[in-house]
Amino acid sequence: MPYFDTASAAPLHPVARQALLAALDEGWADPARLYREGRRARLLLDAAREAAAEAVGCRPDELTFTPSGTSAVHSGISGALEGRRRVGRHLVVSAVEHSSVLHSAAAHEARGGSVAEVPVDRAGAVSATAYAQALREDTALACLQSANHEVGTEQPVAAVAEACRAAGVPLLVDAAQSLGRGPVPEGWSLLTGSAHKWGGPSGVGLLAVRKGTRFAVPGPADEREAGRSAGFENIPAIVAAAASLRAVRAEAGSESARLRALVDRIRAAVPELVPDVEVVGDPVRRLPHLVTFSCLYVDGETLLHELDRAGFSVSSGSSCTSSTLTPSHVLRAMGVLSEGNVRVSLPDGTAEADVERFLEVLPEVVAEVRQRLGAAAPPAAAPPAPAAALVVDALGKRCPVPVIELAKVIGRVPVGGTVTVLADDEAARLDIPAWCAMREQEYVGEEPADRGSAYVVRRLG
Repeated sequence: MPYFDTASAAPLHPVARQALLAALDEGWADPARLYREGRRARLLLDAAREAAAEAVGCRPDELTFTPSGTSAVHSGISGALEGRRRVGRHLVVSAVEHSSVLHSAAAHEARGGSVAEVPVDRAGAVSATAYAQALREDTALACLQSANHEVGTEQPVAAVAEACRAAGVPLLVDAAQSLGRGPVPEGWSLLTGSAHKWGGPSGVGLLAVRKGTRFAVPGPADEREAGRSAGFENIPAIVAAAASLRAVRAEAGSESARLRALVDRIRAAVPELVPDVEVVGDPVRRLPHLVTFSCLYVDGETLLHELDRAGFSVSSGSSCTSSTLTPSHVLRAMGVLSEGNVRVSLPDGTAEADVERFLEVLPEVVAEVRQRLGAAAPPAAAPPAPAAALVVDALGKRCPVPVIELAKVIGRVPVGGTVTVLADDEAARLDIPAWCAMREQEYVGEEPADRGSAYVVRRLG
């Protein structure tokens, strides 16, 4: 069964498995102790730190192992903000950061700090100019991911880092998605990563803090990991994480080129094979193994279940697959279609035959889901309604039903006429404008309603 969700968690790399098994026998003791078992554990921990630091491009004493990538982000942000408290309490982030960054930003704001969120373009990238303009004299920290976890778009880290350097602001780079895929971004003051993203075991993250970056650990102090990560180190997992990081980075050149070709094949084929599809993310400045697309008139949760039944494990940012029923904050910030969203992220070693099989199965699955929802084909044009305006009541209906109902009636109003969709599904705020852009109709705007919102669309043709 092809596993196409390595952006969530990569399969355990063979080198990681070997290192983990070996370290289980040698690295179980307390590395802070001076007897022989402790010394063996310390040697393993020190060697792992040196290997990881070499891969990241920092000194070993600048690198801390944490219990997860999320923990690394939380520790990095809180430590940098605390260390630069005298400068100010202003934090700058992009609108498409990982939730761990945005949760840290929300907690900082709740404690009285201020946060500036830099918007992105339709491809999901920030403007380095706009990011520089968000920096202030009281900015204590700036955060920018190296590449987006949902759509794969690479961010202009070097240009943003230069702006931060000129302003005297440290930059934290969340490199979780890119550390195993290519060059480490330059110009960072703090950098975070997560082992299970590159084929290491889960439960290991890393936080690198450059010398000279003001950093103070808030809360109780701990004697381990230079005080930056509390608790007993999981040495076998750390050894496996460092070994696999070195291995995947050594393989990254050739494997990334091969995966990029497979992703290019998916990006080109999906719009040809499946009607009413939007491929999102930057087509060039992107991670080599990841592609995301959204299908009109499709329930995202059902689509993922059907692909699973067909033997393919993929992910989604669709609101239909989340417990909150709100669109992905990444897709929302980009202003792209969220319904029927599919993220394909290929693991190393993916066979071309598996990709071709996915492209063979996908059209059938999408067509079947659309047929269930009554949207198997565009509705035949009906005579224009006597009035130049129609109202569609989609209250209480979840994605993609409001958009399907809009598509069914748009042909019933004359050119220049309007359709007003009443909907209380949060996804409608994103998907109705996205539908208009895809179908070349005019999105007039959102108006208040007794329940939910009224979304007004004008027919252009």
